[in-house]
Amino acid sequence: MKARRQSEILSIIQENDIETQDQLLEELQARGLKSTQATISRDIKELHLIKELTGQGTYRYAVSERKTSLNMASRLHNIFKESVTSFEAAQNIVVIKTMPGLASAACSALDGMSIPGMVGSLAGDDTGLLIMRATEDAKDLCQEIQRMLEKG
Repeated sequence: MKARRQSEILSIIQENDIETQDQLLEELQARGLKSTQATISRDIKELHLIKELTGQGTYRYAVSERKTSLNMASRLHNIFKESVTSFEAAQNIVVIKTMPGLASAACSALDGMSIPGMVGSLAGDDTGLLIMRATEDAKDLCQEIQRMLEKG
């Protein structure tokens, strides 16, 4: 549930100018996810979200550029720990198997992480396809996934 909620938060802030935690909470509820302000506050810290100035003189939540690599590793670890059951490279494609209903959340989060060599993803109910530029990129991503899962 945490991985899905955090994935939705990332989608929401990419699609909308969200200025407050209350707005974020409302958007989550509109997408069928119940949460509390305290949980949203923890998610904001874990996702390393910051407030940045918009062109209209207001602020909006965004992912901190300084924390991108640390942020990516932390989020990937949480997503895979909570949802992924297996993964395998097939040439330039990484196939991930997840618990039922979580492939879309996992792929959505991955799409927003600027993973080197990743072109995009396609998700079903419990299977996600990560399309990489090259076979070597797929192998590198699988090695990173394996390291994350071994950390437990």
